[in-house]
Amino acid sequence: MAQVQPKYRPFQAVRLPDRRWPDAQITHAPRWCSVDLRDGNQALAIPMTVAEKHEMFRLLCEIGFKEIEIGFPSASDTEFNFTRELIEKDLIPHDVSVQVLVQAREHLIRRTIASLQGARRAIVHLYTPTNPAQREIVFGLSKEQVLEMAVQGAKLIRELTSQLPQTEWQLEFSPETFVLTEPEYALQVCEAVAQAWGASAQRKIILNLPLTVEAGTPNTHADQIEWFCRHLSNRDMAVISLHTHNDRGTGVAATELALLAGADRVEGTLFGNGERTGNLDIVTVALNMFSHGIETHLNFSNLPKIREVYERCTRMSVHERHPYGGDLVFTAFSGSHQDAIKKGMDRRAKQGTDALWNVPYLTIDPMDIGRSYEAIIRINSQSGKGGVAYVLDREFGFDLPKLMHPEVGNLIGQYADKLGKELSPQEIADKFRAEFVNVSRPLALLDFRTETLSKESVRCQADVLYRDQKYTLQGEGNGPISALVHALAKQGWADFKLKDYRSHALSAGSESLAAAYVALQSQDGRTVWGCGIDPNIELAGLKALVCAANRLS
Repeated sequence: MAQVQPKYRPFQAVRLPDRRWPDAQITHAPRWCSVDLRDGNQALAIPMTVAEKHEMFRLLCEIGFKEIEIGFPSASDTEFNFTRELIEKDLIPHDVSVQVLVQAREHLIRRTIASLQGARRAIVHLYTPTNPAQREIVFGLSKEQVLEMAVQGAKLIRELTSQLPQTEWQLEFSPETFVLTEPEYALQVCEAVAQAWGASAQRKIILNLPLTVEAGTPNTHADQIEWFCRHLSNRDMAVISLHTHNDRGTGVAATELALLAGADRVEGTLFGNGERTGNLDIVTVALNMFSHGIETHLNFSNLPKIREVYERCTRMSVHERHPYGGDLVFTAFSGSHQDAIKKGMDRRAKQGTDALWNVPYLTIDPMDIGRSYEAIIRINSQSGKGGVAYVLDREFGFDLPKLMHPEVGNLIGQYADKLGKELSPQEIADKFRAEFVNVSRPLALLDFRTETLSKESVRCQADVLYRDQKYTLQGEGNGPISALVHALAKQGWADFKLKDYRSHALSAGSESLAAAYVALQSQDGRTVWGCGIDPNIELAGLKALVCAANRLS
């Protein structure tokens, strides 16, 4: 039996033996609400300036958020004035609802409603302490007192907002912290607040059920949400909203399972900025849905720009391994991963861009969120032949024959190991050129001429420099390359057999270069490749032959 740790106790999960959420699927996006300007901002060591809050608000609108919690206007003049500035300068798009947070206290509620006068659409987010620790330790209140506080707060908000009919009002209520509150009591308070607001199918209330402190595994939160939805007296009167944090590192999972359990709405922040280990990361949840073909109604097509604004305004940084947004999330160093990605990308290039995305190790196309293919494969000592070939092809146009990959990959891998670092694409190309391209020692081709003897035979005359001495050679064959091999053999310099030859255009246009690849096999069975580059495709092949011969020697 496992030893019990007396200082802590297991999470008390709701009993739901007939749970239905495990068989559900996420088929559409929820309503999204960004709390970057409130929950996110309060978690910053240096809160955003007013200018930064304006920039962040514009960014959130550009992304497509229709509900944005902009602050806690009763808490400070800065928060109040920011709210007024957005409204008075008409900076809020017509289809966006601004949301503000307030405790269930009369003077704070009055100040909050005053801050929202003139808004087209507004959500007043009321919260009260319902879980035992906050009720008893922080506020010293009974269940009855908390219930009365919540109801009176909702009634006052209803009274004050009814006097401002030019605004489309919504009430949001959070039993704080729902996840640690007795389920029956949380339901009782929410029902009472909904009644005080006059909630109905036509006048919905947002019941936000915060996982402010992650205390159990994600499945227990899904059970709580399903239990709540099934026991609510009138499910149609409420929008069930989620607000998860990440204390156990499973905020995204808890949200996704709670959506399966029946929730309609999600609150969170860009990249998960929030108190302690953070709020829910909306970028991750939304792009997880996107990867399954679900329309999210949020635009992350330029995620690098979004990240740049986020990092500048919050002074936070996105980790290199952060899902979707990190520098390395689409990057493979492992040789087997690189090989699989290269094959997937090559296949997709043949299928066309409209084909179903199916590239190993890449859940989405990086281009869909504004990332390039340049950093998909990066080379260090762990990298393999496929990764090196991918970089040389994608970045520099060298379409290496598959049989050439091992030799090039091994050499580049040894080079990275020797340097003890990751190689840049340019370093890879420079090393490849130095070792495999137009190698001209000890043998260099100075001039080459051919004469056609028949449809299947040519004679060549080649001027070469061999070990610093000039020679003129002659040979015959079925083409220029075989003729040069014959000429070299007559001199005793060709102790090999021609095994393979490939060529292709290296770049487009009238000034284009050709690349050719030649494989030679020595008498002891060793195969060596060489690459030749020249504007003339015939000369490129001859240079590749000379290069391979030099490498073999």
